[in-house]
Amino acid sequence: MTADEERERIRERKREELLDRHAGGRSDEGVSEPGEGASTPDEPIEIEGGDHLRRVLAGNDVVLVDCYAEWCGPCRMMEPAVEAVAADTDAAVAKVDIDRNQGLARQLGARSVPTLVVFADGEPVDRQVGAQSRAALEGLVERAA
Repeated sequence: MTADEERERIRERKREELLDRHAGGRSDEGVSEPGEGASTPDEPIEIEGGDHLRRVLAGNDVVLVDCYAEWCGPCRMMEPAVEAVAADTDAAVAKVDIDRNQGLARQLGARSVPTLVVFADGEPVDRQVGAQSRAALEGLVERAA
């Protein structure tokens, strides 16, 4: 097994462990379909592809999408602020790993990381590039609400 294959196997195992721990084994935890009346999730939703993002956008009025990379220092610095926005606002927060979802990242216009895109009623309404403070993220969400 090559080093790349081993890393991918570890990533997959970790992803499954996180899904089991945070979602009771459901990969669509925190994704509410239109009309279900489900509350927004208190933790960021790790997006697994375009269909998954579409379900999240359809099921939530306001969604903050964080396009990030594991290797990105500013992305890691922003993680506590992103998690706080998920926990403390009515917006859903979605995270798109640009390395795992390159096509989706291109569709979202993520040319550098971090890129944050705010959606209201399924439509993009704001975009920020670069590290943002918690207050700035909350302001993006408030303006979109």
